[in-house]
Formats: sequence, C-alpha cells, structure tokens
Amino acid sequence: MATVEAICISKKKGIVKRAVDVATFNLGRGVDGDAHAGKWHRQVSLLAGESIDKVKEKLPSLRDGAFAENIITRGIDLSAIQVGDQLSLGDKVILEITQIGKKCHNDGCAIKKATGDCIMPKEGLFSKVVQGGIVKKGDQLQQYMMSIS
Repeated sequence: MATVEAICISKKKGIVKRAVDVATFNLGRGVDGDAHAGKWHRQVSLLAGESIDKVKEKLPSLRDGAFAENIITRGIDLSAIQVGDQLSLGDKVILEITQIGKKCHNDGCAIKKATGDCIMPKEGLFSKVVQGGIVKKGDQLQQYMMSIS
C-alpha cells in the first residue's frame, strides 16, 4: 500500500519546508500556506521516501522538507510515473503530474554541495491540483496512468 509519509510546507521560497500532519490542497493553486502555491504548473512537489533514505545514509540529520518537497511518498514507484498521470491522495485530492525533475538553483542546493548529488533534479515530480481537499500524513496514495506509451 502506497502512503503519504510526510506533508511539508514553507511560507517563503528557498527555505527548508516544515512537516505538518494535515494540509488543504486547493484546486488550481496548491497547498494552503505554501510559498509554491499559485496558478502555475508546479503547485505541489513530490519525492519518494525511499530515495530520501539513500541520501540520509550520507546525511543522517536530513529532515523532511529539506528538498523543498511538499509530499514524501512511501511504497510507490515514482520513477514509473509520467507527465499526465494522476495521483489520488486521501479521499478526494487528485494531482496531475506536469513535470519531472527541475534544474537546481545556484549550481545546486546545500544537499548537493554536501553529498555531490541531489535527487530533486532527476526524481522530483511536480503537479497541479485538479481536485482539492484535505490530505493527512499516512493517507493512502494511488496512481492513475493517463499517459499513452
């Protein structure tokens, strides 16, 4: 069973997000109270907890939100997801994947500088909210493949 391991938000861009137990996802805007919310294609970011675990082998003190991710997943292969696929979180929220990976700012974040690599540019998923609602830590997560291969 795939789950939402953590939900993270920040009031400003460029800072580590903090973990929260519950968040409201607004249609066409993103996570309530998060600096990345807005009318654009990267409203909500996701990273796999399994990938973060590998980075924690080098940086054990790494906290949830260190990559500026909104959702940390567990038990789903995010690498198999394509642009256009949808994820449902909890009872109602649906996210549509709009982008895979992104270029790091300023030649890399503090994590890249400390470890020599960063997972967000290769593994981070970005999405927009196509159905809003509330998501709680521990909620189930399900993939709907919309892409045509």
